[in-house]
Amino acid sequence: MTIWRLLMISAAALATSSIGSQAGPCSEEIYRMEVRLEALLQAKTRAGPTAPESPEALRHNQPTRESIAATARRLGLASPQAVEAVAQGMARAREADRAGDLDACLRSLVDVQIAIER
Repeated sequence: MTIWRLLMISAAALATSSIGSQAGPCSEEIYRMEVRLEALLQAKTRAGPTAPESPEALRHNQPTRESIAATARRLGLASPQAVEAVAQGMARAREADRAGDLDACLRSLVDVQIAIER
């Protein structure tokens, strides 16, 4: 193995090992909540009524979490208050995570949990 190749492999290993250290204290919990919210939205959307295709869908644009949530709200699958509470709670959790405040992050995620259980 050449020195150049060994150097590149070492640099790649160092770069990947430092990625996790940049995450906040609550990043994993935020990720799990995002996965849970995504699954909940998809389940409610599949079980609920259908809507006509939007112009964005006709242009082959992929739906975003926000557009799916807006559609769920418009079809009555989620109340505007619940959608707003989830959005605000997730924003607070991300902000607390960036600030390194684990307790505030976890409290915000509990608020999100309460909002989706209503």
